[in-house]
Amino acid sequence: MAGGVWGRARGAPVGALTLTALAEGIRASQGQPMRPPSKGPQSEPEAEPVPVAAREPCSPPHAQEPAPEGLSQAPESSRKEGALADLALYTAACLEEAGFAGTQATALSLSSALEAQGERLEDQVHALVLGLLAQVPSLAEGRPRRAALRVLSALALEHAQHVVCALLPCSLPLDWAAAELWRSLSRNQRVNGQVLVQLLWALKGAAGPELEALAATRALGEMLAVSGCVGATRGFYPHLLLVLVTKLHEMARGTCSPDTSKVWTPSHQGPPHSHASCTVEALKALLTGDGSRMVVTCMEQAGGWRRLVGAHTHLEGVLLLASAMVAHADHHLRGLFADLLPRLRSADDTQRLTAIAFFTGLLQSWPTARLLREEVILERLRAWQGDPEPTVRWLGLLGLGHLALNRRKVRHVSALLPALLGALGEHDARLVGAALGALRRLLLRPRAPVRLLSTELGPRLPPLLDDARGPVRASAVGLLGTLVRRGRGGLRLGLRGPLRRLVLKSLVPLLLCLHDPSLDAAESSEWTLARCDHALQWGLLEEMVTVAHYDSPEALSRICHRMVHWYPSHVPRFLSQTQGYLRSPQDHLRRAATVLIGLFVHHTSPSHVNQDLLDSLFQDLGQLHSDPESAVVAAAQVSSQQVALLARTQGPRQRLGHPRLRPRRARAARPPPVYPDSPFRRRSITGRWGSSTPG
Repeated sequence: MAGGVWGRARGAPVGALTLTALAEGIRASQGQPMRPPSKGPQSEPEAEPVPVAAREPCSPPHAQEPAPEGLSQAPESSRKEGALADLALYTAACLEEAGFAGTQATALSLSSALEAQGERLEDQVHALVLGLLAQVPSLAEGRPRRAALRVLSALALEHAQHVVCALLPCSLPLDWAAAELWRSLSRNQRVNGQVLVQLLWALKGAAGPELEALAATRALGEMLAVSGCVGATRGFYPHLLLVLVTKLHEMARGTCSPDTSKVWTPSHQGPPHSHASCTVEALKALLTGDGSRMVVTCMEQAGGWRRLVGAHTHLEGVLLLASAMVAHADHHLRGLFADLLPRLRSADDTQRLTAIAFFTGLLQSWPTARLLREEVILERLRAWQGDPEPTVRWLGLLGLGHLALNRRKVRHVSALLPALLGALGEHDARLVGAALGALRRLLLRPRAPVRLLSTELGPRLPPLLDDARGPVRASAVGLLGTLVRRGRGGLRLGLRGPLRRLVLKSLVPLLLCLHDPSLDAAESSEWTLARCDHALQWGLLEEMVTVAHYDSPEALSRICHRMVHWYPSHVPRFLSQTQGYLRSPQDHLRRAATVLIGLFVHHTSPSHVNQDLLDSLFQDLGQLHSDPESAVVAAAQVSSQQVALLARTQGPRQRLGHPRLRPRRARAARPPPVYPDSPFRRRSITGRWGSSTPG
């Protein structure tokens, strides 16, 4: 059939003929009388012009060449051509009134003709579709082309699967003619739903290989881009959306065929197509056609589409998509939530992880989360914390964070805390960051357990302030600031013993973090110190801002003086903590620690520091005299002098191990340290915004 009158394999195309002329020529070649249509095209003088070869669509049979003898012995191809002639003739008869009844009659008539010859219409759909695909480009715009496309719709009404299977191989790449056929199916509301279902099955891989899924993705994009077509997905919209997102995950993980992207050729009308880009475009069309244009916009602004196609960022893109839908497409959340539940236990990793990410994101919607009992959701999230896959544990922690946002979930804090606190000891930065974020959300809720969290975070939070990963440092510092802000009332009254101890234990890391090369960590430290200043009424906000932005030793000296004066018993801890940073591999941190030690020592009373600590400080500072960074050497020399001056004020109770630290007669006043300007000063506001200095 594919090689018949409409087959592409025949020599010259039939572009100059209308369907009526084609029918006339085939009938005449077989000696069969023509059946005139109910209304001839000549009855309307204003009818559209047709090619010269088709000016006499209803000419009598004697005007044509006589039929060949022996028609009963005609080969099989002639019988097929006769059937196609019937299709062409009845299509021409529908040119004037080609509504649904006309095209349906066309299909029924053709079916009768084929069955009379021992063939079924569904067996010939493939060839008929290929014939239409070859003929459509040659038809004139207007009624002839619309009539031919309505014949395709009539075939799809009864044989949607066969029509889709015939069109899919012609959609790689998708030329103009194939795209026109898909769009015509999309405009017909009687068949578009059936066709979309068949494309959905092809996309899932149940009906063919991966290339068929690629063709189905491109066809879906063409159909969904037609206005009104998305309405046909009402019964399976959530399923289609999840299938498209899961397909992106499969491609991101490299489970698709490596040759898939080679099918497409660059187009002069846009960028080269790939399976991932086609899937993203289909997703955009699905969301836009449903009135969720804001979801598409939010994804574009947040870089969500780029994340969706990334090998390591796909799940982040899924979380962004879920968040955008919670904000701007909540009418689909219940359907999505219900469709996700069976996927959470899928044996396929890509489907399961995508479902878990979507499930986690949808927990931000309290009405949607109410579809399940709170205990069931919590039990599922806690069970994921025992999964061997770190990604599952990470998504579970994010879900616990969303659960903490719901006002009615605070009563489950005893069940939330063990999982969140345990994740702070994970090696994966994603897990630690998710746990810190969830704890911060928990603190933002009314009646948050500030005292309980202060006690539990006491031994866990300070190590994270010195974490080697910048995002973890910034999140840990921010959590401390949130904890101080929520407990500031008790801090002023002296009722928050655990929180006060946590703040004093974290003071040195916070001061040094002001010089952090990570801008997020430095700004988070500045914000947290401001919260501490407000809660504990230090009155040092101006000094802290000055140190943060100008690295001023004078402002830092005033801070150290107040800390030594208010918390004299904590001075040895301040010095010991700072001493640990002298071995840091980062030049700026070694210099900042050296300066901080010198200032603390300068303001410290001899009775608050033992000579063993001074000896240890002097020894470590002396090792920095040979540091490769000249700024560190200069600061170490000044701080060593301050340690030596304090040691001389000690009485003759104990002899220091270093000859330079032997006690001498105490002096009335020690000269203040003077440090040169730091080469590691943070960028100014002008430099941060990328503007050059005037002049």
